[in-house]
Amino acid sequence: MRDKIYERRALAARLTELRAAGLCKLVFTNGCFDLVHVGHLRYLWAARRQGDALVVAVNDDDSIRRLKGPDRPILKLEERLQILAGFACVDFVTWFGEDTPIPLLCELRPEVLVKGANYSIDGVVGREVAEGWGAEVKTLALTPGRSTTGLIEKVLALKTR
Repeated sequence: MRDKIYERRALAARLTELRAAGLCKLVFTNGCFDLVHVGHLRYLWAARRQGDALVVAVNDDDSIRRLKGPDRPILKLEERLQILAGFACVDFVTWFGEDTPIPLLCELRPEVLVKGANYSIDGVVGREVAEGWGAEVKTLALTPGRSTTGLIEKVLALKTR
């Protein structure tokens, strides 16, 4: 599992090696993956089918707090990295602390950038830079009724009963 988790520069170097050996279609997705659920798993399998290898970039704890508030993340970065690395559909896992994945995306230069269908193509962060080097940008279907926010709300409702 840990052999899938890379610091960004080490991952960029590894991807350079793999491309030189013939890996030609790298798929990139990113997110908080704050409380991993079946919707994430289905989405990641769909993402993996878009190319030869899947990189999942995860927001670090500080960037999640900036995005979601002081009570998040639910699971700390190291746990989220390990869970995602445990999925057979995920080839590489890395993390970023910036507010957007654009610097990491530019470093890795994937051939495909994917996000969930809750985004429009125009709303995919990094779309313009990825298309600039010829990457495809796609949105993939999500599992209805499955979201981290929905799960948190459900647990909190149980607590108040």
